[in-house]
Amino acid sequence: MTTYLAGFTLGLSLILAIGSQNAFVLKQGLKKQYVFIICLVCALSDAILIGFGVAGFGAIVQRFPEIEQIARYGGALFLASYALLSFKSALTTNHALGSNIETKGSAWKAVLMCLAFTWLNPHVYLDTVVLLGSISTQYPGEQLQFALGAMCASFIFFFSLGYGARLLAPVFSRPKAWKVLELLVGVMMSLIAISLVVG
Repeated sequence: MTTYLAGFTLGLSLILAIGSQNAFVLKQGLKKQYVFIICLVCALSDAILIGFGVAGFGAIVQRFPEIEQIARYGGALFLASYALLSFKSALTTNHALGSNIETKGSAWKAVLMCLAFTWLNPHVYLDTVVLLGSISTQYPGEQLQFALGAMCASFIFFFSLGYGARLLAPVFSRPKAWKVLELLVGVMMSLIAISLVVG
């Protein structure tokens, strides 16, 4: 259960960061357009990438054990950098999301846009394949639980974001709400980075 929660926590902290994919899902939720399919595409994409990362890194580390140490400290550095960017954004940037956005398009167009935001974003590969894959090696024999935790975090997050967007619209129209979110993301990533170094 501890391994599952570690995967869930890390997966959630990575996916919380404000980006084009999350903004797209949030906007679709605000407009109530193709919410289910958009959330499903995002979550399944993450699940595929997480599975690939965990499976691939497990096999590689068995052949080259020294990769584990490099991955541990590299992952910590990556998370610390992410945390600093979140803190910087919280202190210097005024995010705000308006609901007066583009008119309704086709379902296929929405799905293709979603796939582009997901698969053409290099950060997705860093987060899922590289970072989650490398950190999963810290849990020998329990990588499956770690991966399931991270996958569940993606499903819960995307569907909560998509369907909860209407409730969040008044909140995230204010820049202060985004600042609080960025601060929380920064704190979570900092704590995980520290745990990798001292663990």
